[in-house]
Amino acid sequence: MRAPDAGLTAFPAVPDDVRLIDLAWNEIAEAPAWVAGLAQLEELRLDGNGLRRLPDLSGLTALRALHLDGNELTSLPGCPSHLETLSLYGNHVAALPDPLPATLRHLAAGGNGLTEVPGSLWKLAGLESLNLAENALTEIPAAIGGLTRLHMLDLGHNRLTAIPPELGDLELTDYLYLSDNLFTEVPASVGRLDRLAYLNLTDNRLARLPDAIGSMAALVELRLYNNRLEALPETIGGLARLRELHLHGNRLARLPAAIARLGELRVLDLRDNRLRELPDVMPSRLTHLDLRNNRLRELPEGLAELPALEKLDLRWNKLDGDPGVLRRLAARGCVVLR
Repeated sequence: MRAPDAGLTAFPAVPDDVRLIDLAWNEIAEAPAWVAGLAQLEELRLDGNGLRRLPDLSGLTALRALHLDGNELTSLPGCPSHLETLSLYGNHVAALPDPLPATLRHLAAGGNGLTEVPGSLWKLAGLESLNLAENALTEIPAAIGGLTRLHMLDLGHNRLTAIPPELGDLELTDYLYLSDNLFTEVPASVGRLDRLAYLNLTDNRLARLPDAIGSMAALVELRLYNNRLEALPETIGGLARLRELHLHGNRLARLPAAIARLGELRVLDLRDNRLRELPDVMPSRLTHLDLRNNRLRELPEGLAELPALEKLDLRWNKLDGDPGVLRRLAARGCVVLR
């Protein structure tokens, strides 16, 4: 049964042997009790309705995926013991079921205002993705290190004050979101996340980065904007695969010379810092360099030697005179804003 975004206001009749029901983005306020008797149902998609309650689904032994994002649920009914995917982002659920199904591989419980999660969550050894963003969590326990199959983790937009060192024990590969919390430091153990492609630590209170960050060899994108960073470690040059580095809204007065070793870097965002100078050598493959609102008076001649540079934004600096490097860049087609 597939009827997403079909204007339905009531749950339609379905055959007893239905395996998949997709009624997402309708206006169904209630799921009838007989849904709990669909013994062969494997996947139920009810995202984006006005659901306020569900019948007890614990008897649906064939159910593997339950999608409930964007409803009005304040609690969850019993869940089947072999559930693999549970998605309830953007509801008003005050507490997660305890225990959670031991077979869960994907759990999305963000946007619910949760202040805590059950201890059983940290025992889900098969969990591959976990989203707890946009809640009111204040602590993540050391037990998170037991989620050894986790590839994707989102803890952004909470009230967390510390990153547990055990985070470095995870096998994260896709992304780690830690934005918009209350972190003041990053543990050196993050350097062990040497398979992670994307790290977001924006909108925190970080004053420094550990040297170990340079060991995150697989990083492709690193977002650190809106922190309190005054310097970058020389080890940052070890991020050989990095393509985007976002640092705007910090307190950087200079860049380490090692930044030139970022041979794959395309985008470097440094706006709203305190830079008075740039290194003589910059990453050779840069295409976009944003230096808005710094304290630059002059530029290194090496900027003109960046063959791929497409856009250089220097607005709200006070450069002395008319640097020849800018004329040479503009002459070869680079967009220069000052």
